[in-house]
This record gives sequence, structure tokens and C-alpha cells, in this order.
Amino acid sequence: MKELSFYICAAFLMFGCTSSNEEATESEEMVAETEMATTEEVAMETEKPNIVALASNTPELSTLVQALQAADLAGTLQDGGPYTVFAPSNEAFAALPAGTLEDLLKPENKQKLVDILSYHVTQGNVMAADLSDGMTVNPLLSGEQLKVMIEGDKVKVNDATVTMPNVEASNGVVHVIDKVILPPSAM
Repeated sequence: MKELSFYICAAFLMFGCTSSNEEATESEEMVAETEMATTEEVAMETEKPNIVALASNTPELSTLVQALQAADLAGTLQDGGPYTVFAPSNEAFAALPAGTLEDLLKPENKQKLVDILSYHVTQGNVMAADLSDGMTVNPLLSGEQLKVMIEGDKVKVNDATVTMPNVEASNGVVHVIDKVILPPSAM
């Protein structure tokens, strides 16, 4: 009888341990899957879009995206960098003299559009805190410089005011501005 009790207890312990081990393994697998999903979610949240994708996802910059595509500059701002873009808002483009934007978007005016848009882009990752009153910034494809002015809490680039600073992208930073900056050679 003692032997039977011993075997029953041993069997109970063995099955109990096996069951506990299986439950522990299942719990560990569930925890691992949850941690992996959480890690993937965090990675997706921290991945920043490139400059063109960021602009495409910002309704206030839809005209800029249209202009970048017409000038064949979208590819450059998607893949290269880092760049700092002083991005004119839709209102900035709308404030151009009547017919100007339509003319710039015509294929025969592509080079002029390239010149104007390139004047809004500089090499490197320049945050608003990096800008100082009186400093100059070298545009990407132009020998003409942009002048930075700090007026109180406002940052101006030439005669455009930064309305939304430091919008970070995977390949640079975007500062939304309220005017299209025209290079002197385009005037």
C-alpha cells in the first residue's frame, strides 16, 4: 500500500510538474510574443518618414509636393540627405502673383522651378536652435545665400517667417515658412 501511495504521489508530482512546465513554457512564449510586438510597435512609431513623405502627409504642404514632383526633385529629397528644407506652405504659394505658380509648373519652366525650390534647401540638419540672428545659410544648388533674422521669438529666413519649426524627417528637418523665397536671380 505504501508503494502504491508512493507511485500515486510520484505520478501526481510528475504530471503536476509537466503541466506546470508546459504552462510556464506557454507563458514564456506569450511574453516573448508580446515583447516582440511591443518592440515592433515602438520601432514603427520611432521611424520617421523622409522629407517628401512627411510633406505628402502634411496637408499644408500639398502645393510644395506638387512643385517638387514637377521639378523632379522629389527623388533627391527622398533618398539623399540630410537636408534642411524651408518649406513654403500652401498659403505661401497662393500669395504669389496670380498665374505665377501655374507658369512655374509648366514643363518649359522646369529649370526656373528647380532654381526656386533649391533655394529653399540646404545641406545638413539645421534645427531652429542652430540658427542665429544675422547668420547666412547656403542653399543647396545656389551660390546666393539666405539670411536668418531672429525677431523676438520669430525666426525669419530672408522675408519668410518660420511658422512651424523643427519637423524632423528621417533624412533631415523641415521648417514650414509663410512665403516662397525667390532667389535674386529669379526676380
